[in-house]
Amino acid sequence: MSKSASRRLVLVFALLCPLVLGVMASTQRSASAMAAAGSRFLAALSPDQRQQVSLPFDSDERFRFNYIPDEQFARQGLPLKAMTEPQRQLAHDLLRTGLSQRGYMTVSAIIQLETLLRALESGQFARDPDAYRFSMFGTPSTTDAWGWRVEGHHVSLHFTIVKGTVVASSPTFAGTNPAEIQQGPRKGERILAPQEDAARALLMALDARQRSTAVFNDVAPNDIVTRNAAKVDALSPTGIKAAAMTPQQRELLMQLIAVYTSMMADDISADRLAKLRAAGLDNIAFAWAGGIERGNKHYYRIQGPTFLVEYDNSQNDANHVHSIWRDFDGDFGRDLLREHVETAAHKMAHPE
Repeated sequence: MSKSASRRLVLVFALLCPLVLGVMASTQRSASAMAAAGSRFLAALSPDQRQQVSLPFDSDERFRFNYIPDEQFARQGLPLKAMTEPQRQLAHDLLRTGLSQRGYMTVSAIIQLETLLRALESGQFARDPDAYRFSMFGTPSTTDAWGWRVEGHHVSLHFTIVKGTVVASSPTFAGTNPAEIQQGPRKGERILAPQEDAARALLMALDARQRSTAVFNDVAPNDIVTRNAAKVDALSPTGIKAAAMTPQQRELLMQLIAVYTSMMADDISADRLAKLRAAGLDNIAFAWAGGIERGNKHYYRIQGPTFLVEYDNSQNDANHVHSIWRDFDGDFGRDLLREHVETAAHKMAHPE
């Protein structure tokens, strides 16, 4: 690799990972903010509201999620429409602790698309931006295990905190319908444009041989492959690996990954990047299905040893996006929590 290429890669990683050093400390800071915001939110609720929002940490409900309308998937939790305005503000304060400013604005825009859908559709679904539900698993704490979730149509966010550290922030789902607003004062708006544009930039940067490896099907699936599976494994085919890319193409791959990680709070984003780097950047693969031109139905995935990103834009004549970040061993904090408990038990049995 040339010195100039090496410098470019160093610059990219510097831009993508400003907080990778000291990730543990920063995730502790984020966890503390979540605990404080969660406690304020709970304290502002009535007993009936608190009962609706609160669920046991060890409940199976913590592993349930979906991105379809409420009419098709019964959800638990306290909806925004059941809150007073001050309570809604506190709920949004909690939401902000897990997301970057860009991520928060993106999720807020997705929620407001429900108002547009209500005007466009015939009324099969309620399309209510106030129907999004907040759930809390356990009690906000800096010493014990707890978690929280925000979910509704095209939004599903999950956070697990153990002993003052955010140990899991996935699954993370974001979708848009329409992907591009076709009429009215917001015509041309594309809330998830970066997810599509950065992927196509990488695809177009591949040469013919590389693209033949990356494109595994001329037809896109009609949804993300993993749907709402509680646990996912690596998908096949894997596509073209970063090891087979030029330095410039690898930069584009990292920029695409950054589109997803930068949705999260800075410390959570840095934690995701640190984990995928530790697992080996060369092993991250990019795969595409469907048409190449914008407006064609298309799908792609980014897959590494520890994580999976899926993006699909095939429904509604390629104007309906579903995207998700999954961690193979970390979704819902399932395996990470078990490791934490086993480590704690070992320390109690063998104190230093």
